[in-house]
Amino acid sequence: MSQYSEKVMEHFRNPHNVGEMENPDGIGHVGNPVCGDIMELYIKVKNDIITDAKFKTFGCGAAIATSSMVTDMVKGKTISEALIISNKAVAEALGGLPPVKMHCSVLAEQALKSAIDDYYKKIGKPSPVNPDDICDEHCTK
Repeated sequence: MSQYSEKVMEHFRNPHNVGEMENPDGIGHVGNPVCGDIMELYIKVKNDIITDAKFKTFGCGAAIATSSMVTDMVKGKTISEALIISNKAVAEALGGLPPVKMHCSVLAEQALKSAIDDYYKKIGKPSPVNPDDICDEHCTK
């Protein structure tokens, strides 16, 4: 039996929202040199609502699944709603992750916050994102 839920396997086999986005409003780029996962997350924002999200991830199945899930979760949300999406919420939406793979959900949360932070920099407004929420001791921006 797989250590991964059927939902994780579904998002790994058929990830949603894969690819680069033309003219994104925000780009999040995070990586974890310990495990080798690298995530890029792109968002489009209109009237404070994230209208589209895409990702490119180099990493394990759990990294791909969490990237796919976070892009699904964020579409149609306001920036404020998106900012409260936690790594635990991403993992729960996938039916759970093995403890050794929880860092993948952390990267997905960090990539989302990094994209929102980038969006605020591009529009010239102070970012509501705490820089410590984008990168921990194991990641690179």
